[in-house]
Amino acid sequence: MSRGTSFSSVVGPTIVSYLALKEALGRRFAVERGILTHLDAFLAAAAADLSAETFSTWCSSRQHTTSGVRRNWMRVVRNLCLYRRRTDPSCFVPDSSQFPPLHQPVQPHIFTEDEIVRLLAAVEQLKLGNRSPLRRENFRLGLVLLYTTGLRRGELLRLTVGDYDAVERTLLIRESKFHKTRLLPLSPDGAREVETYLEIRRARRVAVSSDSPLLWNAYHGGKGYTGEGFGSTVRGLFKATDIRTSAGRTPRVHDFRHAFAARALLRWYQVGDDVQAKLPLLATYMGHVSIVSTQYYLRFIDELATAASDRFAKHCGALITLSGRARP
Repeated sequence: MSRGTSFSSVVGPTIVSYLALKEALGRRFAVERGILTHLDAFLAAAAADLSAETFSTWCSSRQHTTSGVRRNWMRVVRNLCLYRRRTDPSCFVPDSSQFPPLHQPVQPHIFTEDEIVRLLAAVEQLKLGNRSPLRRENFRLGLVLLYTTGLRRGELLRLTVGDYDAVERTLLIRESKFHKTRLLPLSPDGAREVETYLEIRRARRVAVSSDSPLLWNAYHGGKGYTGEGFGSTVRGLFKATDIRTSAGRTPRVHDFRHAFAARALLRWYQVGDDVQAKLPLLATYMGHVSIVSTQYYLRFIDELATAASDRFAKHCGALITLSGRARP
């Protein structure tokens, strides 16, 4: 368990033991720790125990957040209360039926090849600075890897030069979500982009040690990009190329991951592969614990609908035609 956090409310000792248990089981629990730290400070300031009244007041203090965020905060506290009830059967446990309703998931944007071409062209127009001499090269490589591998933004930004194997043409993704480490084979185009980028770094005498960030910049001593810093520039590229979702909004960086999954499915349909048999492979590549998580990314875009319909017609179309004929 990470140190430095002090819990001083009535439920402080319960929070400490609860976090210790979860972290001993391999859970990072950083988000939950932050939520429970906030709850502890609130209860300590009120000099009160966690009850229906104090829970309601604490929830009211989060009204500025979205319903989905509030629901998650309330869920974390409820799980703490369920843990507390093991030793204190009379303790308060929030009623989950009173939590805010689940919000509708955001419809992802599935990038077209034309949009990717436009984005890469826009990258060439990015302004350079004394501390960002590789800005254009960084964002070209970043966009290519996001689109061709389906990496999470955090996974991309944590990559180091040593994570690329030039012989095997693979990327090592270390301890990502669900504590999974995996090797990603790159497409020929993806590997070529990485190698070209590293050649440019060598030519410009920029650090290429194995532990230096793959997407390097001079800010913060060459520690690479923050998630917000990278995302801000990508959002600027979306605006510069006028790429918008069906709802007229700016896409998210995470939509590259959705696009990767949808395009993989489309390729399998087009070459006649067994899509169901391929899903476990896609789940492994994307770092999911099961295909249930992967299916969240498989949105039924028009191209997929057409491909699925064509395959169905090829295999079952004759049966439908026969069943539709009038009997003599």
